[in-house]
Amino acid sequence: MQYKDILFEKQEKIVVLTLNRPDIRNAITGEGMIREIEEACSIVQEDEEVCALILTGAGSAFSAGGNVKDMQAREGMFAGGPEQVRENYRKGIQRIPLALHRLDVPTIAAVNGPAIGAGCDLACMCDIRIAGEEARFGETFVSVGLIPGDGGAYFLPRAVGFSKACELAFTCRVLDSSEALGIGLVSEVVPQEKLMDRSMQMAREIARQPAKTLRMAKRLFYTCRDKTLEETLELSAAFQGLCHHSPEHAQVLEKMAERKKR
Repeated sequence: MQYKDILFEKQEKIVVLTLNRPDIRNAITGEGMIREIEEACSIVQEDEEVCALILTGAGSAFSAGGNVKDMQAREGMFAGGPEQVRENYRKGIQRIPLALHRLDVPTIAAVNGPAIGAGCDLACMCDIRIAGEEARFGETFVSVGLIPGDGGAYFLPRAVGFSKACELAFTCRVLDSSEALGIGLVSEVVPQEKLMDRSMQMAREIARQPAKTLRMAKRLFYTCRDKTLEETLELSAAFQGLCHHSPEHAQVLEKMAERKKR
């Protein structure tokens, strides 16, 4: 498939999805980019070979959030009255968090530069975040008279905790990569030139695991986030019953048995 606003590259069991609008610092409010991200996620979900997805940005920014020019001109998803804008969000940018959340494939955000507003939320939509030294993070909606319209109120508290998420959203403070690491917003910070190498290294570590079991494990973790212990144990037992009868589990047991014979 040919894309205009993103780059889609598959390297064996890993897909790298790059926001490719450096001219607008990878703003993600345009219908073209939204549709392409949604379609790319669908392709990854359907491809049973894929074990990990890396999301990053072209140029100096991961994503600088919404397109301010469109906001000022009330164009695109910002056109129309309050009711129309509501529908624009529901039928537009909100398709991205839904597409990423439905992915059973583990996702890594390789944050190469500023991740501001919707860009910060986009990073939080991924399972793991690795930051280059030049990364910056800001939940800055309130500073421009807006609230997180793309799911930030769901994703950010789950990444850094409720109180810290409130602090970041209410102060609109922009964090450097070091502070982001300190509050657990990112897993690690690496030199800028090593960001993609480190992200690929982690993706390869993930991709070495059994593909179907990986997807099941991710779905278990996400499904159980708001479950009781009893509900978690029940679902875990059901999933485990499937795993014990999977070809992947049998293959691992055979390899372990062969190693013991040596």
